[in-house]
Amino acid sequence: VPMVAESGGGPVQSGGSLRLSCIASRSTHDTYCMSWFRQAPGKEREWVATITRGSSTYYADFVKGRFTASRDNVKGTITVYLQMKSLKPEDTAEYYCGSSSGCPVSSTARYRMDYWGKGTLVTISS
Repeated sequence: VPMVAESGGGPVQSGGSLRLSCIASRSTHDTYCMSWFRQAPGKEREWVATITRGSSTYYADFVKGRFTASRDNVKGTITVYLQMKSLKPEDTAEYYCGSSSGCPVSSTARYRMDYWGKGTLVTISS
């Protein structure tokens, strides 16, 4: 059973919306911060958003106002969402969910994840 698993990617037209989900077990991740990253072909993985255990949220400047992270704790599972709107072709990337005992909220966050999902592909057409 994967520790962290994303879903919800797919093709969307420019200007459209999409919601990604990330599921993790509470037994491991209950106190962890959950973060979203993305990696476009030929580019480095970049931090997108972080949501804390208390649901405080932090966003990269390039998604502020367009993306919203949220978190549900239900029984033994944590589900983290990334609601994306006003999508642009440059948002095309593999989107990853990561969890960490700390709460990094900067471009170096990718170096501080304890667990990673395998990613879900988002493709925005113009």
